[in-house]
Amino acid sequence: MKMKVVGKKWIARGFLMALVGLLFVAIGGEIVMQLWNWLTPRLFGWHGITFWEALGLLALCRILFGGLGGRSHQRRHWRHRMRDRWAELTPEEREKFRVGMQDRCGHFGASVTESKA
Repeated sequence: MKMKVVGKKWIARGFLMALVGLLFVAIGGEIVMQLWNWLTPRLFGWHGITFWEALGLLALCRILFGGLGGRSHQRRHWRHRMRDRWAELTPEEREKFRVGMQDRCGHFGASVTESKA
């Protein structure tokens, strides 16, 4: 008996999440379409786009510039890995690394003449 109640609860949540996702995509597509049709004809003389073209543009931008997801986890993993590597360095190795980075990138906060001298 309880199994059926839990199953219905998850189905309702899944349906609600799918509905919210579709609403989010629809609102995003509408915003892109409105902004495109408001700005690009006036700025560049380009023609307006339809809702479906706006969704395609939104998906293309997500693929090209935003990736397909999961990147925040990779960034955190990279930070943890670098922190672990830094912790394993001896004080002499840390100083050598700092000097090497200053030679490549310059000293942050120093004036241009100080960093070149």
